[in-house]
Amino acid sequence: VQLQAFGGGLVQAGGSLRLSCAASGRTFSSYVMGWFRQAPGKEREFVAGIRWSYMTYYADSAKGRITISRDNAKNTVYLQMNSLKPEDTAVYYCAADLASIINTAPGVYDYWGQGTLVTVSS
Repeated sequence: VQLQAFGGGLVQAGGSLRLSCAASGRTFSSYVMGWFRQAPGKEREFVAGIRWSYMTYYADSAKGRITISRDNAKNTVYLQMNSLKPEDTAVYYCAADLASIINTAPGVYDYWGQGTLVTVSS
């Protein structure tokens, strides 16, 4: 599976962005898809994940502001981010894991996209 994330950019605090992650491969629907982010000087952290069954799981920091979704027909997973804060500034990565549960540890994911930078100005 090859992943390509895009949609990042510069946005003011309170604004919105939608990130997309396009996947190659015919087994996309079998994978748990996750979004992670890494701010400068910090470890990569889990943001949200979605199973093939569309069940979702969110980090506490994402609940209420961020929505993950997937379109298996388009081999694409999305991350809709609203009410953005300066502390959301990071490189955002999508990842794929051939698993039955949504893992929050980045080390268990099998495939990674190249990352897209989100900058939120105050």
